[in-house]
Amino acid sequence: MPSADAAPWGRVEDDGTVSVREGDSWRVVGQYPDGTPAEALAYFERKFADLAGEVTLIEVRHRRGGASASDLRSAVSGLRSRLAGAAAVGDLAGLDARLESLEGELSAASETEAQAAKEALDAAIAERTVLVEAIEAIASRDPQSIQWKQTSAEVTDLFDRWQRHQSDGPRLPRGVGQQLWKRFRDARSVVDKHRREFYASLDETHKSARDAKQRLIERAEKLATQGEDGIGAYRELLDQWKLAGRAGKKADDALWARFKAAGDVLYGARSERESADAEASKEKIAAKRELLDEAAAVGAEKDIAAARALLTQIQRRWDDIGRIFPRDKERALDDDLRKIEQALRTREDADWKNNNPETKARQGDMLSQLHDAIAKLEADLARAEESGDKRAIAEAAEALKARKAWLSALGG
Repeated sequence: MPSADAAPWGRVEDDGTVSVREGDSWRVVGQYPDGTPAEALAYFERKFADLAGEVTLIEVRHRRGGASASDLRSAVSGLRSRLAGAAAVGDLAGLDARLESLEGELSAASETEAQAAKEALDAAIAERTVLVEAIEAIASRDPQSIQWKQTSAEVTDLFDRWQRHQSDGPRLPRGVGQQLWKRFRDARSVVDKHRREFYASLDETHKSARDAKQRLIERAEKLATQGEDGIGAYRELLDQWKLAGRAGKKADDALWARFKAAGDVLYGARSERESADAEASKEKIAAKRELLDEAAAVGAEKDIAAARALLTQIQRRWDDIGRIFPRDKERALDDDLRKIEQALRTREDADWKNNNPETKARQGDMLSQLHDAIAKLEADLARAEESGDKRAIAEAAEALKARKAWLSALGG
């Protein structure tokens, strides 16, 4: 006689009532009157599989780590309550035992999480203290020996790290957090004061930069008589301008306006020349557009060799016309011709592929094989129709239809 564990977990009565075995007794879980006993059992076994899947998911989330133990404990508790009296067929007691084991593991994990939270808080205080000590060290430096551009970047980085830590890290106790912030804020204020004092002493440096830029402006304005030819010399002056240093924002803006105006005269001369080139290119543009109209016949020509000859003749005339200004219009026209060239190249490639002797030979072998297969299937179909075997008739007809479709696709 089989043991209780070896007995089936479910049974189905004649009226479709389904029961699950729980120990030595049976509990009704529902009815499935519109199907076979196997379908009825399968339906409630799927319900059990869903529950088992939820248990497995919690086990995986716990053992892989990353999930909160307290959250998982809540999920286990909810799932255990659903197992009691669940409308499912399977080893429900086994599932409950797995959940009970999980509850014990998660209880211990919760204590570990609490310890980890305390350690994270201690680490956060230590990290925030490092930021405070770093900015206090900057505040204690001699202002005259500091590279202010680099130091300002360091202070900004420290402040950004403070804000990120405050936003993303653990919340510090109020008293500790305020004390650390006061130290950070006071040190940052000292650094700002030193920086303002340092830049306040740069007036003499600014005066030298203003004088140097004034001389560059005078030289740039003298280039006006050279027109476009003076652009090279102006660019050299521009390089010197970049090395002249800052003269203060207001002075720099005014000086730059004058320097740029001198350059605008030179670039304006080039713009006038380019406009003249563009005017002279109008006839060339019209000529190339006429060639594009002629090139439309390349696509309509069925004889590929004739199409290639026509296109070659058009390309030669195209090159004879010469360059066009502005360049963007030239590129647009070239792109239109390139599309026609590419279309013809695609036709040539396809023609070569279709007329390749090796391809034709392979296609002929395939057509021969398909004809043989179709003949065999037609014979099979005839025999099946004589015997009246409906299944054989359907299989032969379907296979025959597929082979004929392949034959049609290959042009056979």
